[in-house]
Amino acid sequence: MSQPDLVPDTWNYKGRPAKRSKTGGWTSAAMILGCEACERLTTLGIAVNLVTYLTGTMHLGNAASANTVTNFLGTSFMLCLFGGFVADTFLGRYRTIAIFAAVQAIGITILTISTIIPGLRPPKCNPATGSPCVPATETQLMVLYLALYIIALGTGGLKSSVSGFGSDQFDESNKFERAQMTTFFNWFFFFINSGSLCAVTVLVYIQDHLGRGWGYGICAGAVAIGLFVFLLGTRRYRFKKLAGSPLTQIAAVFISAWRKRRLELPSDPSALYNVDEIVAVGVETPKNKKKQILPHSKQFRFLDKAAIKEPEMPMNQWYLSTLTDVEEVKLVLRMLPIWATTIMFWTIHAQMMTFSIAQATTMDRHIERFQIPPASLTVFFVGSILLTVLIYDRVVVPVTRRLLKNPQGLTPLQRIGVGLAFSVITMAMAALVELKRLHVARLHGLIGNWPAVVPITVFWLAPQFFFIGSGEAFIYIGQLDFFLRECPKGMKAMSTGLFLSTLSLGFFLSSLLVTIVHKVTGHKKPWLADNLNQGRLYNFYGLLAILSALNFVIYLVCAKWYVYKDKRLAEEGIKLEETGPICHA
Repeated sequence: MSQPDLVPDTWNYKGRPAKRSKTGGWTSAAMILGCEACERLTTLGIAVNLVTYLTGTMHLGNAASANTVTNFLGTSFMLCLFGGFVADTFLGRYRTIAIFAAVQAIGITILTISTIIPGLRPPKCNPATGSPCVPATETQLMVLYLALYIIALGTGGLKSSVSGFGSDQFDESNKFERAQMTTFFNWFFFFINSGSLCAVTVLVYIQDHLGRGWGYGICAGAVAIGLFVFLLGTRRYRFKKLAGSPLTQIAAVFISAWRKRRLELPSDPSALYNVDEIVAVGVETPKNKKKQILPHSKQFRFLDKAAIKEPEMPMNQWYLSTLTDVEEVKLVLRMLPIWATTIMFWTIHAQMMTFSIAQATTMDRHIERFQIPPASLTVFFVGSILLTVLIYDRVVVPVTRRLLKNPQGLTPLQRIGVGLAFSVITMAMAALVELKRLHVARLHGLIGNWPAVVPITVFWLAPQFFFIGSGEAFIYIGQLDFFLRECPKGMKAMSTGLFLSTLSLGFFLSSLLVTIVHKVTGHKKPWLADNLNQGRLYNFYGLLAILSALNFVIYLVCAKWYVYKDKRLAEEGIKLEETGPICHA
């Protein structure tokens, strides 16, 4: 075995140094991509059509159904932080994917069983014939929620590690494999949207026409097949040693600073304990991580106390942090205003999977003799993402390169801003479309009839799906680029978790707003009535448009205040991490 054939800092499944010729590359990455496609097909296939199941089969109200969907999605994305912590600290990405994919399969199996056994759902009803709609019992809902949150747990663990483990199959120090890694992320995005497209078309059609048991059974089978294919690649995978969770470093800095809160900071920052002191005395820490030396900053000076060294102080991270560790935490804190102002977009996004689907059930969905399933309207959403990415790459980037003199086109913050602007347009447009739908319902005397099909084509909803999809194409990639670029080198693994947490909090914020609005308006003139024809959904959409506009203004202020890391380091005379000073800590 020649030395160049070894991949640095990488091992095979037996724990031996990995050979470049026998491990990693596209063969391994393809099996991981297949697993991700099955995960996306399953999660979206359940979520996008769940609101119709809750209202039509479980006989829950529109507000309760919407909250169930958004809470399920919010929990799924929030658990990505838990999954990332477990993978980085205890299990590693491979074991995390395998275990949580199995957990997800168990949850989907329970969900499938709950739709097949008659006793686990309420009896069918028909208000037109006087047959009352009895809501699901506590036992029936308990089984349903158990299945959903087991799925959420599996999704969170799986989603947190798939992209990272896929990138582990390529060696960043090798020019050829580094180029392949870029292609991998392009294919990763493609497979995500391919799974989404299949979910909102084929899978939704099967659920609506052949039954939920068939639809969810296919999801369970897809996850099982994805897990089987993933395990087949075990001998080909490259593995990396556990690096520890960056959440531990953040917690250690805050705890250390709090313990020394009564101490006075030295007037000279050079007196603080820094990473170069370890290098000077030749001390190696157990993790032996490479870190980029960061200049001292004057913001969040309270945290500097974590780097105050006292005699007889225990030499561990819970009592003493290096100044570089402190500055890395400060970098994360500076990102939080941008992080917070992107949450609102995903609150708007949540409406496309809840109330917009409920609207579609009341509208004419026929194309000649074929009836479109309500949830399949999201095909406009997925299609607009793919179309926007293509237009951005082929049109927007060349134009902005010339106008803004920026090689990458729009900056990450500019892309996020465009996405937020689209969310404002989406809600304003959705409110106008709902006013139009209610106007047609009044003209035909259908306000009191429920359920009743309003003679207005469902394609009136297409523009709002299109705009939110285009907005996601901008903000999704913009957020990911921002967090990857601005996170400290030692915290790259956490960047995906920060991004996904905005999705989670956006869905939870939607649930909170729905609960508040329904409680305030639900007595006399409900905005979110079970009979949408008697509700004022347009007011709720208008409220979201106003909140989104205010959030956009706050974002512009935060974006103007923010200074990119490379610019900040350049002002201090320090180059970026690729060529900058590297030391061990």
